[in-house]
Amino acid sequence: MKAAIFGTVTLAAAAALGIYAWQSQNTPAPCGDTAVAGSAIGGPFELVSETGETVTDADVITKPTLVYFGYTFCPDVCPLDSARNAQAAYILEDQGLDVGTIFISVDPQRDTVEVVRDFTDNFHEDMIGLTGSPEQVKAASQAYKTYYRAVEGDPEYYLVDHSTQTYLMFPETGFATFFRRDTPAEAVAEISACFMAQNS
Repeated sequence: MKAAIFGTVTLAAAAALGIYAWQSQNTPAPCGDTAVAGSAIGGPFELVSETGETVTDADVITKPTLVYFGYTFCPDVCPLDSARNAQAAYILEDQGLDVGTIFISVDPQRDTVEVVRDFTDNFHEDMIGLTGSPEQVKAASQAYKTYYRAVEGDPEYYLVDHSTQTYLMFPETGFATFFRRDTPAEAVAEISACFMAQNS
């Protein structure tokens, strides 16, 4: 599963993810080379927000939104990805476009409401942090086809192996595309703006 997400997306890997690529040799992708369609990614979830309220996907995805699964104890990847997503949101804001950002913890044991709120506040004032019970987090992860697994070790300072793609979701139409972690903020903003124009 991770190879399908991190590696070059072949037709076989795309099928494994439930994705059918827009692009072919003769047909360029309409909004950049990450554009995909026909996916089963996304769906209903129920989690706990950084305000302590139980929320659903419909409560938090009320506009085009960048959705990322990670954890706050992550030493480098999650902070960098969250900063990238926040930067993309600021770039779009400067263009008069409103996109949301969501951080969903895959480490509910340590990521309490307060911890998630402090983490997201470091990146964007409107970034929504979500956590929940292990069962709630697992259900959300499965809906978005993400992977995570706690690495055995110190019970307090363990790491969590996890996938790192960011999803662009729309409230009415759901999944639009995903971004790998090496996609720069400028490209995330440009491709997101393209999809927002298509969905306006």
